[in-house]
Amino acid sequence: MATGNVSLAQAGAERGANRFARYAWGVVLYNVAVILWGAYVRATGSGAGCGSHWPLCNGEVIPRSPQMETIIEFTHRITSGLALLLVVGLLVWAWRAYPREHPVWLGARLSMFFMITESLVGASLVLFELVAYNLSFTRAVVMAIHLLNTLFLLAALTLTAWWASGGPRVRLRFTHGRMWLLALALVGTMLVGMTGAITALGDTLFPASSLAEGIQQDFSPTAHFLVRLRVFHPLMAVFVGGVIVLLARKGLRAGVEGPARPLAYALVALVIIQLTAGFVNVLLLAPVWLQIVHLLLADTLWIVLVLYAAWELRAEAV
Repeated sequence: MATGNVSLAQAGAERGANRFARYAWGVVLYNVAVILWGAYVRATGSGAGCGSHWPLCNGEVIPRSPQMETIIEFTHRITSGLALLLVVGLLVWAWRAYPREHPVWLGARLSMFFMITESLVGASLVLFELVAYNLSFTRAVVMAIHLLNTLFLLAALTLTAWWASGGPRVRLRFTHGRMWLLALALVGTMLVGMTGAITALGDTLFPASSLAEGIQQDFSPTAHFLVRLRVFHPLMAVFVGGVIVLLARKGLRAGVEGPARPLAYALVALVIIQLTAGFVNVLLLAPVWLQIVHLLLADTLWIVLVLYAAWELRAEAV
């Protein structure tokens, strides 16, 4: 009888863990959707749709007779608020379901921390009017910081879901050359993302009517700094993409096993698709829909890279 009770308890715990893992992956996917909508807000110049008010929208809880820009920005605020609540739920559930030494508890706390900082950075953009057609250097810096924080948030959420799904603990170490390559890939991807945020801002604020005009703008000594910075993003993207492909190839040649093998193949495929999308984005003069696709591919690449890193750095491999 006692054995049966233990078995039932174990089965119940496993079902609870599976439900938490599904919830955690759902939070990851939802946050990606929120990030994409945030990019749409920036690309359509709707960041000032609620004025310089936060958390209110034009001084109201629910805007009356809103313009399209207000609807777009207000929708982003609503979805961002729900993302915050979902991460709060993630933290509370992890606190109740996992011991304090379990990595899920660490991942949930990190997710909550970066969600709070994400909200604060987003609020600062509105309160300091670093939205719509603001051309300041401060806006470019805050946008880059916002993107960096977003990547940290996605990494924390992804690792929480990974550990809830039975993924092994992570232990930072640099025991062979591939680990240094992994570090370069992670840091490089973050830098590419930050320059990408600035490039997208330049494309929004200084649209070109033709490819030739865009190239002329990029190399004009009198062009705005946001325009002249656009050339650095594709160069960095190609270099870091090469690093990621080299990392994946070295892992495959070294005989990586488990989930790392399909993740390595996915990294190579995503790099190729992402660079192609970036090239087409330049040719088509960065239409809004392709900017969103480009960002979706970037977020997917980052999530896969984080998962690959988690497997390479698993504590059991020491």
